[in-house]
Amino acid sequence: MAALLLDAGRTVPERRLVHALWGEARPQGAAETVRGHVARLRRMVVPLGGPEVTDARDGFCLSVHRRQVDLYRFRELVRRASAGDRDPERAAALLRSALALWHGPALADVAGRWLPEEVAPGLDEERLSAVEKRAEFELLLGRHQEVASELRTLVAQHPLRERLLALLMAALQRSGARADALAVYRRARERFAEDLGIEPGGQLRRMYEAIIGGRELPLELVGGDLRAGLVGQATVPEPLPIPHQLPPDTEAFTGREAELAALDGMFPASGPRPSGRAAVCVITGAGGVGKTALAVHWAYQARKRFPDGQFYVDLLGFGPTQLARPPAETVRLFLDALGVPPQRIPVSVEAQVGLYRSLMTGRRMLILLDNAADSEQVRPLLPGAPGCLVLVTSRVEPTALVAAEGARTLPLDVLSAAQSRELLLRRLAARQVAADEGVVGDVVSRCAGLPLALSIVAARAQARPGFGLEALIGGLDGAVSGLDVFDGGDPATNVRTVFSWSYRALSREAARLFRLLGLLRGPEISVAGAASLAGVPVRQANRLLAELSRAHLTVERSPGRYGWHDLLWVYARELTEAQDSGVERQEARHRLFDHYLTSAVTGAEYLDEHHRIPLVPAPPRPGVTPARITDEAQARAWFGREYPLLLAATRQAQLLGFDAHAWQLASVLRGYLTQQGLLEDQAASHRIALTAAGRAGDANALAHAHLGLGQALTRLGSDEEADAHLGSALALFAETGNLIGQAVSHIYLSMLQDRDGDYATGLHHNERALLLYRQAGHRSGEARSMNNIGWCHAQLGSYEMALRCCEEALDIQREQGNLAGEAAALDSLGYIHHLMGRHEQAIDYYEQALRWRRHARRVPAALTLSRLGEAQLAAGRRAAGLATLRRALALLDEMAPGEAAPVRARIAELTGERQPQDVADG
Repeated sequence: MAALLLDAGRTVPERRLVHALWGEARPQGAAETVRGHVARLRRMVVPLGGPEVTDARDGFCLSVHRRQVDLYRFRELVRRASAGDRDPERAAALLRSALALWHGPALADVAGRWLPEEVAPGLDEERLSAVEKRAEFELLLGRHQEVASELRTLVAQHPLRERLLALLMAALQRSGARADALAVYRRARERFAEDLGIEPGGQLRRMYEAIIGGRELPLELVGGDLRAGLVGQATVPEPLPIPHQLPPDTEAFTGREAELAALDGMFPASGPRPSGRAAVCVITGAGGVGKTALAVHWAYQARKRFPDGQFYVDLLGFGPTQLARPPAETVRLFLDALGVPPQRIPVSVEAQVGLYRSLMTGRRMLILLDNAADSEQVRPLLPGAPGCLVLVTSRVEPTALVAAEGARTLPLDVLSAAQSRELLLRRLAARQVAADEGVVGDVVSRCAGLPLALSIVAARAQARPGFGLEALIGGLDGAVSGLDVFDGGDPATNVRTVFSWSYRALSREAARLFRLLGLLRGPEISVAGAASLAGVPVRQANRLLAELSRAHLTVERSPGRYGWHDLLWVYARELTEAQDSGVERQEARHRLFDHYLTSAVTGAEYLDEHHRIPLVPAPPRPGVTPARITDEAQARAWFGREYPLLLAATRQAQLLGFDAHAWQLASVLRGYLTQQGLLEDQAASHRIALTAAGRAGDANALAHAHLGLGQALTRLGSDEEADAHLGSALALFAETGNLIGQAVSHIYLSMLQDRDGDYATGLHHNERALLLYRQAGHRSGEARSMNNIGWCHAQLGSYEMALRCCEEALDIQREQGNLAGEAAALDSLGYIHHLMGRHEQAIDYYEQALRWRRHARRVPAALTLSRLGEAQLAAGRRAAGLATLRRALALLDEMAPGEAAPVRARIAELTGERQPQDVADG
């Protein structure tokens, strides 16, 4: 078995099998014994339904897909890591996956001596080389201690392997263990002398000399080629846009001269630091102390030092949701701001981080990461470019960033009495100050130097210019309920008291809306969302939000969208729990969930008109205002703004027992998340939906949840889990009599079969889908199934039948006005004509398909390009065909790495390059 698997798909001569078993001590009847073993092996693999042992001339062949053989999966992952070495995060992840396939020494349990003694050492060398390559990438990513820990064990097993020794020394040196790194060299030198009678090689000596001399470690010893390549990637075909994302500066910013000077010193105007890495500064302090105001104010003063732009993002580390913004979401925001087209953004988070860091190379940018939860939320967002500054605000001490990344900290305390007084004087009208000069000191004292409290006091005074300050500050003495964590021990340092003073000045309607905002689990809300929450018309909601904004209890972050400080949210939550009945709070939540669900259902109808499974939620409650969505562009824009809030609403609905809202929100989000490639979010939301649907005991809900999760897992490459969920969806849709749901389940199951090359089973699934769509009277679905049936017939060699099916599908899609379906049918027709040798017709069909796919579908466009390239080659257009294949490969590498290998191999075949597995087999 082992000998046949090592050459899976190739004929293994009988004499090699004899030699593998007995070597030179070949017994009489050895050939007959081998044939007996092969016969038993053939019977063993029959129940597996895939592998097959066949007789060939002078030998035997084990036909099995190489994805089923650990060795070939390992080599493919190593090859992909080497091909993607410009992205160290992704390359390291691929190598980790490759090495996880090893479960001990190669061929340890194989009979005979030839394979373990002659073949196994070469396989073990491949494994060690992969370990060393992964260690290089991990060192480049700053994971020095982890690398050192792993390599100590390997060095003990391979004490004379110079590359391992050099990497261990580099890891120890960069972990701050210089003495340990030198000790490794001394022990190695003694071992070389004792065992081999020689000195260590030049590589190890140069590492030792660099550490002794305190110099930068030699580039070639820690991935120099890779580092040079990453720098080289800074050149892009078109100039990147220059983002200017800083929020508005505080008009009445006061004081903080020492802190501003400290920031100037951390990143002088003269340029990058000599360390060759991005500077990192973390401003720390309590909530409301003015961290963000200081960071933004200094950023405006220093922005000329960063000619390539400024990023700003609220990481939501401390806020109402207690769900910090994941680094993956932030990186995606940065890539969007840098003008990277959606179709060029990789699927995996690791690849996205690598692309972001590559694009930052050679740029001078300021990255302001506001409200960080911890160091791990920040680390993936750190660029390697020495011309950049990362300015972080956080309520926690960034110990890990200081220790591992060399970050500087800038603790921020409350304002002094003089600074607090100056802030008030700059915000208040002169006549108010003149009339109440003696009261200003009381205001400063009672606000305790907290900028947030001082700003609220000033806003209140500005809104009531006829009131004296003495009357205004009277409210500071009357606490209403508890923000205990922000209570300084007396009324003068109780932030709740300051909030109550501003709250009590609101109109009754605005006060009610402010309280209800405490029910949200998101950082902002639209006017229509606020109207639904309060159960009031949009016009009234606009007026109330404007009142709250003037009182600095909300802020209009973008037109028609309002957010708030997290302390204010806590205060609003306390107020609603104290003053609004449980029934009223439940009704408000229900209206808000209805707003999100009703709006999302409307939007989904425009985004996925032809392929969605109809969903009819319960009618919305009175007082709900859906978003105004009247076409596809508006739907896409609405989902783009709201989808993080929809995900949060899905989680909150499930936690609060709104199970129908939870699973239905996930279901209507499916089309948008799929189209945008947000597959992790799709999987997460549908796992939540599964919990809600299971608790509700609703078979239809469970079917939708299983389907959405299975579809996401299919795209993510988790085929086994996807198959289980899709099978469950099919069974549940059948149980509930949902014809379209069954049809869609069959189609996604057929995609799994197509990926495995089981076209007969795929044909069966699509034929079942066709019957179901016809029963439901769903013409677009019927066309979709017909096209898939044609594809399967083409794969099985029935070309005329395939043409008839796909031509019929094309007619129906055009009748329905379904451009996506039309493009799919054109692509299939091109493929069939290619197989029939009609290459010019094939090229014409492919080009027609690309007129729509090029702009609207990412992975399908890449697959059509790959097939177009093959047709061009077959038609004798070698240069055009090769160029088209390269375009397809570029898209697939970024968006669907699992589909890229055949295209890469084809290009290598055409250009004479050799793939890693070819070298090994040769």
